[in-house]
Amino acid sequence: MNLFEQNTKQNAPLYERMRPNTLDEFVGQEHIVGKNSLLRRAIMGDMLGSCIFWGPPGTGKTTLANIITQTTHSKFVKLNAVSSGVADAKKVIEDARQDFQMFGKPTYLLLDECHRWNKAQSDSVLSAIEEGCIIFIGSTAENPQFSMTPAIVSRCRIFQFKPLSEENIIKALENAVNDKEKGLGKLKINLTEEAKKHYAWACGGDLRTALGALELASKTTPLDKDGVIVIDKTVAEQSIQSKALSVDENIFYDMLSAFCKSLRGSDAEAGLFWANRLIEAGCDPLIIARRLMAHASEDVGMADSNALLLATCALVAVKNLGMPEGNIPLTHAIIYVCEAPKSNSVITALEMAKEDAKNSRNDLVPEHLKNYHIHKNAPKYKYPHDFGGYVYQQYMPDGLQDRVYYKPSQNGREKDFKRKKIWKK
Repeated sequence: MNLFEQNTKQNAPLYERMRPNTLDEFVGQEHIVGKNSLLRRAIMGDMLGSCIFWGPPGTGKTTLANIITQTTHSKFVKLNAVSSGVADAKKVIEDARQDFQMFGKPTYLLLDECHRWNKAQSDSVLSAIEEGCIIFIGSTAENPQFSMTPAIVSRCRIFQFKPLSEENIIKALENAVNDKEKGLGKLKINLTEEAKKHYAWACGGDLRTALGALELASKTTPLDKDGVIVIDKTVAEQSIQSKALSVDENIFYDMLSAFCKSLRGSDAEAGLFWANRLIEAGCDPLIIARRLMAHASEDVGMADSNALLLATCALVAVKNLGMPEGNIPLTHAIIYVCEAPKSNSVITALEMAKEDAKNSRNDLVPEHLKNYHIHKNAPKYKYPHDFGGYVYQQYMPDGLQDRVYYKPSQNGREKDFKRKKIWKK
């Protein structure tokens, strides 16, 4: 490493300096890189195929990709989809083909923000993936099933990253404070337990946000009389720009439970009280809006489907307006969900369908529903529009054809809802 590279690394943000270099140092995502996991074994054995890492920011996607490059014995090239184009991809592929022919080793192409590539860019790398000279590793915060070219997605294994747990965040913060080489260990820092818990809660599972806030606090907090940088809850609030909960964790979840049960119980006054009590305690209003969306389907459901539309609009409004203005449409939606007629037929249908999907082994597609382009001799499918919009035919697999998941309640608009499957059979 030359002097310029050394200076660049030393002056990099804390989250860049603290990036783990090995799987043992990696924090979180135990469900995909835990001991004896498929992905871990593939990385350690240098047998990883093309894959896409999908998940929220700050959860380790790029870090894991970097670890792979240090573990593998193959050549690797890193591109960012925002700044690279077709010419960049073609150059990588050309070099990869030459290396593959000469040495028999594929080239790893690491592509950050891979959902930003358009169809032309994606198509340029397809043949190289199929030939085996390119192993594609993409990272994205967008669902690749919707945001990426299907041809690329079909050739990759998708690994979904989850927000880091509070325990993961606290562990990473402690590592950063104690690490004298890459972190803040050369400074005398007293990071209080309350501050750790607040960072872990307020960052929403995003380690990059937590480390950025910690670094800001360490640089801007004056030394106390003993020459120590004390980062307490007040400093943590200021550095991450999020008010700490004024209630302990158990009370917070009790209040959130009371809010949800008030929605289900049709008590608008209680729903509004607990929502605003949570907000005053430091709760992110988006948490309340998300719970409202869930209960609009779980507890109102088909009795008044407008409840879900209004709850979704409230979430968008809170995101775009911010507070306090966002609290107005949030209040609007809370009142609507509380006062709407109630039905749990949606959640009941969901649970029954999940149970059958998990346990049923008879899931052969009925012959008349198969892809007629492939199955030329399949029985004729009845096109419902030829019969006025509905005609009875079997859609479920054999053995499940008489199952009924959705049973309309007698509440609200649902009481007039006549099921075609049941009433017109």
